[in-house]
Amino acid sequence: MLILIAVIIVIVLYVIATYNSLIQLRNRIENAWSQIDVQLKRRVDLVPNLVNTVKGYAAHEKEVFQKVTEARSALMGAQTVKDSSDANNMLTGALKTLFAVAEAYPELKANQNFLMLQEELSGIESKIAYARQFYNDTVLKYDNKRQMFPSNIIAGMFGFKEREYFEVEEGSREPVEVKF
Repeated sequence: MLILIAVIIVIVLYVIATYNSLIQLRNRIENAWSQIDVQLKRRVDLVPNLVNTVKGYAAHEKEVFQKVTEARSALMGAQTVKDSSDANNMLTGALKTLFAVAEAYPELKANQNFLMLQEELSGIESKIAYARQFYNDTVLKYDNKRQMFPSNIIAGMFGFKEREYFEVEEGSREPVEVKF
């Protein structure tokens, strides 16, 4: 009888420990997503300043400015990880085009305000990349724990669901083409 009680206690303790570790990983995912969201917000807030600075030098590049504005709006309205990922990829592409256009204007490249904005955006991009990596690593740990035996039984019993990764669009690995 004592052995049976000991086995039941060990099983209960294992279930509690596994449940708590799944909760901890799920909360880390939420925190990691919040960190990405904070950096994306900073990026979105910086974009209008950057666009206005470039507009003064390259007013005839309306299509580029329109794409940047549309991408910024899409990112601001994103509700899910996939929506944010897609909108972020769209904004990244639009900003690459914007910087490629800026290359054609030497006086813009020398403008102190533009250089400061470009440097700040570069810093934000690095923080976003790190936050994405941390988020995806945390999702991987969570999904591994959720899918591996025997913790998959506990995850199934308590309804722990698969989480989405923050992915980079395939086309974002290609160089930006700018035509004048």
